[in-house]
Amino acid sequence: MRIEDTDAERSKPEFTQDIIDNLKWLGLEWDGEILMQSQRKEIYAKYIKQLLDSGQAFWCHHTKEELEEEKQEQQKRGESQVHFCVNKNEPELKTKNEKRKTDGVIRLKCDTNKKIKFHDLIRGEIEFDSSLIGDIVIAKDKQTPLYNFAVVIDDYESNITHVIRGEDHISNTPKQIMIIEALGLPIPQYAHIALTLAPDKTKLSKRHGATAIQEYKEMGYLPEALINFMAFLGWNPGTEKEIFSLDELIKEFSIERMQKSSAIFNMEKLDWFNAHYIKNTPLEKLTELCLPYLLQPSLRAIRQLTESEAIPREATGLLRRLSPPRNDKFEIIATNEIVDFNYLKKIIGLEQKRMKKLSEIGELTKFFFQEPEYNAELLKWKDMTNQEIKDILDKLYNLLSEIKDCDFNQDKLKDLLMPEANKEEDRGRFLWPLRASITGLKASPGPFEVLAALGKERALKRLKKAKSLK
Repeated sequence: MRIEDTDAERSKPEFTQDIIDNLKWLGLEWDGEILMQSQRKEIYAKYIKQLLDSGQAFWCHHTKEELEEEKQEQQKRGESQVHFCVNKNEPELKTKNEKRKTDGVIRLKCDTNKKIKFHDLIRGEIEFDSSLIGDIVIAKDKQTPLYNFAVVIDDYESNITHVIRGEDHISNTPKQIMIIEALGLPIPQYAHIALTLAPDKTKLSKRHGATAIQEYKEMGYLPEALINFMAFLGWNPGTEKEIFSLDELIKEFSIERMQKSSAIFNMEKLDWFNAHYIKNTPLEKLTELCLPYLLQPSLRAIRQLTESEAIPREATGLLRRLSPPRNDKFEIIATNEIVDFNYLKKIIGLEQKRMKKLSEIGELTKFFFQEPEYNAELLKWKDMTNQEIKDILDKLYNLLSEIKDCDFNQDKLKDLLMPEANKEEDRGRFLWPLRASITGLKASPGPFEVLAALGKERALKRLKKAKSLK
């Protein structure tokens, strides 16, 4: 892995750490060490000296003002705005500012009558006219290369055979080929991938959603889903199959199946991938992944966070860890009840099939940790009268009161209540008031699953509250 940090103003250690941490989280490993361009100046200096000594590179002492004036004149004449330095064949000749002896930049001489051609593995043959490129700047001084020079040296030193990157780098390729040829190095193969666009076919930006891997992580996307989704941006396997593990993608991927046209970043599709992986995550692991979105972070936990970690923005703070912390016991903040990890597993298991993102777990399960707030209208099924609702709730309360705590499970509850529901012309008249009273929601998991997760005491308490509304 290579960190291109030659621009000191825009490169900070925390940015590098963020890249490393998130690549590891995605499961993308690299071979060998991490190359930091900022630590390779001596290597670059050797190649810069080679070009200066051979006369293929030279010092250009034109000021920014002079170059800007030249551009303005070229623009007026309708010419390409490139710089061919008049001093490149006379290294000792200076510009108007004679007192500058070391100021300036190092440029590579450009042959004005050359066609630069290369075969792009995605786009085919591409050609550039060198007269439209000019004498390119390759370094600020003898030890500080610019991007195009540094990557050429790094590619060669790292034995890079294929350079695969976004199409916005196509214009850099002829410049890099010019540097490669001047140094007598082998030219790698190039493949330029179409840029991914927003749904409105404009450039992706913050207004279209999250822009950093860390943000997707905090929103509750799984690494497997992001990898699978990103692989399909501009590539397809040639089959109807959409779900691929990383190992399968490595085996199936080929540049030949990359598209020339831009892919569209579709959040709905990402949610679809994420929902699939959530459904197939073992419940034990899923519960651990969901915990940060349910827990109220302690001050100590916040202080102990590293720069690469973060409290999820969607954390709901419904639970807190016991003090001293115990991994298997939690306190429900709203009720001060103590629950264990298995109780949380039971609740999260009910919502596993409905979740698109881990961050949704708080909103989906909030009714388990807080007494639901709703009005009497929610209890009504179709044209039921208040008296009918009251009668149903009384019957439910009496039936559930008689069942033993040890029998308060999904199967026994279904066996007890479904015969009563079937006595009604419409089963919704019996089951809807039950569901609404224990969840306070219009949409939720089935009533038997919810009852079993709540437990007898909590369920009866909620039915009693519902009865008081009528």
